[in-house]
Amino acid sequence: QVQLVESGGGLVQAGGSLRLSCAASGRTISTYAMGWFRQAPGKEREFVAAISSSGGNMAYTDSVKGRFTISRDNAKNTVYLQMNSLKPEDTAVYYCAANIARFGVLRGASQYAYWGQGTQVTVSS
Repeated sequence: QVQLVESGGGLVQAGGSLRLSCAASGRTISTYAMGWFRQAPGKEREFVAAISSSGGNMAYTDSVKGRFTISRDNAKNTVYLQMNSLKPEDTAVYYCAANIARFGVLRGASQYAYWGQGTQVTVSS
């Protein structure tokens, strides 16, 4: 019932930064846990980051800790993923996901009911 649209992807050099946005419509996301996943060609979709509905709790996969930051602005119905110190291994299609969860974070893809179309991130050497 909520629609998600990612934006902000592109081509950057290793060490550069990108900020992805996930704009939601159709429903307020104030009661939704939100997450970011990524998928490279030939690989399974992997968890990247998640944030609780209030923004009070965040989780990251080990490979992006210290480099990526997930945040949300419920007033704007938008979730962000700030990606710094990008590496070629970060190259993938990045997806935004959502599901109703008043407390805690959701780390598994199967826990999310709504998904965006994805945005391509390419990091060159």
